[in-house]
Amino acid sequence: MSESSIKVAVVTGGAHGIGRALCRRLAKEGAKVVVVDIEESAASTVANEINAVAAVLDVSDEQAVGRLVEDVERTHGPIDMFISNAGVGYGDGESGAISAEGGMNPVDDRWDPCWKINVMAHVYAARAVVPRMLERGGGHLVNTASAAGLLSQIGDSAYSVTKHAAVGFAESLAINYGEAGIVVSVVCPQAVATRMIGIEDDSESMEGGFHGNDVDGIMRPEEVADIVIDQALAGRFLILPHPEVTTYVQRKASDYDRWIKGMQRFRNRILSAAS
Repeated sequence: MSESSIKVAVVTGGAHGIGRALCRRLAKEGAKVVVVDIEESAASTVANEINAVAAVLDVSDEQAVGRLVEDVERTHGPIDMFISNAGVGYGDGESGAISAEGGMNPVDDRWDPCWKINVMAHVYAARAVVPRMLERGGGHLVNTASAAGLLSQIGDSAYSVTKHAAVGFAESLAINYGEAGIVVSVVCPQAVATRMIGIEDDSESMEGGFHGNDVDGIMRPEEVADIVIDQALAGRFLILPHPEVTTYVQRKASDYDRWIKGMQRFRNRILSAAS
């Protein structure tokens, strides 16, 4: 599937960060883009900028996701590319991995929203669009996960666990439907200059971090968006905007015990720096 064949694209979490950059890239190439976000005003701002359509959606509401897909296809035509990009992270509370409450983003139970938004939103999107794509003989699903879904995010176990699940679900989609013409990609970036690591939209800053966990190797959302669209259209399943993640995953797989010990040492350094 070439870029010019993407006539209608839907991007969830499209009002900020990577999602916004993806919307801009797709619109630049002539696609009719539906900018989907829970923040109505932010979605409208992006849509107005790129001559797109804004839609308000809580991606954790399966019925709402189904209505969105139906409305888009009735109004604008078949969805050629659905990018399930919305995600959340809260950080561990005081009791670490077993915490219910959030840390850097306070919430009473971070596990519930992380599960619904980081995992089930992908499931709901697939349930809504896969049957339609199968009838048409193809389409493209792009699910945004994280390098934390291949490795781990120190200080946010709920985020890490649900991103692992997101990668696993994308694998299942690719295995089940790849031979039927549905191209599935999963995106696993490290740090990107977005609100997720404390960098606001349009900030010139390239420095971010949380709880003493300084982030290096930060990429701009626009760089990530270009890599995602290029590689997704080339049919690549695992998209790693930060190429060093490949090495980290190989090291983890080659000696899991050594990797755990290294991560323990890394965690201790983070805690020391934060104290």
